[in-house]
Amino acid sequence: MTQGVETDIATINRISAVPAILQVISEMTGMRFAAVARVTPTSWTACAVLDNLGFGLKPGGELDLVSTLCFETLGSHQPIIIDNVSEDPLYHDHHTPKIYHFESYITIPVFRTDGSFFGTICALDPEPAQLKSSTIQTTMESFARLLSLQLDAEENLQRTETALLLERETAELREQFIAVLGHDLRNPLFAITTASQRLLRKHPNPDTETLVQHIFSCGQRASRLVEDVLDFARGRLGAGIPLTRHAACDLDKVFTHVISEVQHVHPERVINAQIGVLNDVYCDSGRLAQLLSNLLANAIAHGAKTGAVDVQVQVIEQVFSLTVTNQGQAIPLKVQAQLFQPYSRPANDTPQAGLGLGLYIASQIAKSHGGNIEVASCEQHGTVFTFRMPMPQEHQI
Repeated sequence: MTQGVETDIATINRISAVPAILQVISEMTGMRFAAVARVTPTSWTACAVLDNLGFGLKPGGELDLVSTLCFETLGSHQPIIIDNVSEDPLYHDHHTPKIYHFESYITIPVFRTDGSFFGTICALDPEPAQLKSSTIQTTMESFARLLSLQLDAEENLQRTETALLLERETAELREQFIAVLGHDLRNPLFAITTASQRLLRKHPNPDTETLVQHIFSCGQRASRLVEDVLDFARGRLGAGIPLTRHAACDLDKVFTHVISEVQHVHPERVINAQIGVLNDVYCDSGRLAQLLSNLLANAIAHGAKTGAVDVQVQVIEQVFSLTVTNQGQAIPLKVQAQLFQPYSRPANDTPQAGLGLGLYIASQIAKSHGGNIEVASCEQHGTVFTFRMPMPQEHQI
């Protein structure tokens, strides 16, 4: 038995309607053996069987194809109906009735929805039966069409279940990947940065200071990369970036510190900040600091080198808003649509494209806070990224 036939047998046996179909055929005709058979150019295999004769055939059982009348149906694609073999002019001397000792017989071809031949629904009995003058042929043809549709539906279900299983396995691998990053990489990186920082502070040495400072800077960059990848993985897994929310009473200082850090790294750039009154904003202040840092890094990297970067933070009518504006060439609309996708890359010379993970992570932080980030860009007003977050009434003063 080929693997394909085994799969077909398994599919037929998962269709709950098949036993009922065979039972109805038996009751309508009075014949005590009925089956669904998979018929190929080289084999006849029972997929499902109703045997009240003691015929001895079970699902998976095979018959010599040439010894069956289904062999003729395979070639002609036509039904065969015999009321009484002994009186039938075509089959009274045929070898098949003699081999299997039946008088009444019916076989109906089953075609897949794509038109290919699958096999037959058949029934037989040692006693004669009134088949040609009854509605059994049309009924069994309806059953054959139903079986064809059910085969497609079951196979689609199996493909869906297989895809779901693969997705679960992939999710487990992703979780393992996050665990490796979270433990096996972050810990040694922390040790590297801590040790190099200690050497710089406690054991200064002019001969090695430049090298140790380089180790410390590389460790910090690698740690930030690991954190970005972790946030990316969490976002793609669907759980979102985790938050630790609280009523942040010093959010203005948090933002001021972020701006100061960026300014220190880019002393040649002008960063203007307007931070309004931020009383007990209910949020994860660390994550909002990360959001601002990512937006500032994007503005510095992709804005006009001689243009200022403007930051504005305020709460108006129970909505927290944070905007970062930079001057420079306008971003085309088709590029704007991809800005918050991970690993976006420029399709042309557009300075604003190729934003990597920064904007994606910022958008995920916004989403986790119940807010969103929008972008607007034109030659006159520059490029403006705006984060808005509705503030629950109970968390405001």
